[in-house]
Amino acid sequence: MNKRRQLFRTSAAIATAAAAGAVSRVAMAALPEPVIQQSADTMPPLEPSTGRPYKPVVTLNGWTLPWRMKNGVKEFHLVAEPVERMVAEDFKAHLWGYNGQSPGPTIEVVEGDRVRIFVTNRLPEHTSVHWHGQRLPSGMDGVTGLTQPAIPAGKTFVYEFEARRPGTFMYHPHGDEMTQMAMGMMGFWVTHPKGKHKLIDEVDRDFCFLMNAYDVEPGSATPKIMTMLDFNLWSWNSRIFPAIDPLVVRKNDKVRIRMGNLTMTNHPIHLHGHEFLVTGTDGGPTPKSTRQYEVTEDIAVGQMRQIEFLADEEGDWAFHCHKSHHTMNAMGHDVPTMIGVDHTGIMRSLRDLVPDYMAMGERGMADMTEMPMPLPENTTPMMTGQGPFGSVEMGGMFSVVKVRKDQPHGDYSDPGWFEHPPGTIAYEWTGETPSAQQSPKLSQSGSMPLAEKPKQAIEVRAKARGSRRGHHG
Repeated sequence: MNKRRQLFRTSAAIATAAAAGAVSRVAMAALPEPVIQQSADTMPPLEPSTGRPYKPVVTLNGWTLPWRMKNGVKEFHLVAEPVERMVAEDFKAHLWGYNGQSPGPTIEVVEGDRVRIFVTNRLPEHTSVHWHGQRLPSGMDGVTGLTQPAIPAGKTFVYEFEARRPGTFMYHPHGDEMTQMAMGMMGFWVTHPKGKHKLIDEVDRDFCFLMNAYDVEPGSATPKIMTMLDFNLWSWNSRIFPAIDPLVVRKNDKVRIRMGNLTMTNHPIHLHGHEFLVTGTDGGPTPKSTRQYEVTEDIAVGQMRQIEFLADEEGDWAFHCHKSHHTMNAMGHDVPTMIGVDHTGIMRSLRDLVPDYMAMGERGMADMTEMPMPLPENTTPMMTGQGPFGSVEMGGMFSVVKVRKDQPHGDYSDPGWFEHPPGTIAYEWTGETPSAQQSPKLSQSGSMPLAEKPKQAIEVRAKARGSRRGHHG
């Protein structure tokens, strides 16, 4: 037994020394200076200044991590650390992330690039980074205990591999994963094709975001990491509507949206006003023979989806998860349904004891968007967001694709609300309501039309088994 323990200790020491040696070999010069981002705004695309050219992506409420070229290798520096994320206006969450934000910055490279990523751990515990979906050496896969020793607090490890195939990927820890991912540790990775690709079209606008979920009790700031399903904040890039920026495009732009799901459930993502093709998955670009037009695509846990469409319809188009509870904020899961229940008398009594008490759901939940209700500090209403015609009554995983014919090329700034042409807005009917016309063929109950009786008797001839002649039946 003692020999086995000594063997394990020796093996761990060798692995740790090998990792430290790898860092020292590639880091004879100083590490790349870590770039930190505090803003939760959508940053402009980072145009490549070195290396192979490519058309950069735009990370929704995020940014792309700069790099340096060193002897033909792209070097990045990720810092795993506690962060404070603005989830919505006046609502901050204490999360864990990378380089000042959760999710961390998007990493963009080109197919065939040699990539070196320094990872400095400023968390209170060990960590690692798994490069989700990448083809790479097993020892660079980032699974603590299986393919590498954990990165201790205060230490820096290095990952180095070739970006072998183009596509849409993620990165996240594979050490104490339940805690660290529940706290917001994740990021996006895009590998652009090195040249013209038969399955990857050029697009005018290329957006990306990650889906994540948190359970932050109203008045608190730190997620409850033991929650499995009953999350109360469903977010894109750790933001909730109306704090999710719109996706702004020019009319007739070809648009690509890349989405990754790192929540605990699936998300049917629905786009209004357009049809799209699913052009990529975790496995890379999809064969053109498998593509079909959709308006909703279900994205399972741990999956990536890449959709493309022609933005040929002007307007403000909703873009959201089609699970209705995922377009709400700060939800409570133990609130009883009170629709149709008159509890005005109970309300008077309760307000004598609790002056701020408000009944919820007597006529549905829409009333809550019109009536002010006191909230604890550091939280946000369940349904919020004002549009040009009043409350949008949405939250969570919801944004707007804004298509404008006069939006300049490469301009992602918000153009404001769409000005509808005359006669193209639904309106109230003020004339006489036409009376309902009843079909003359309805049954006495008024439910289904009766079948018409045959006008004359029908003679049926049947042939008995074994008989050559028919008989009247």
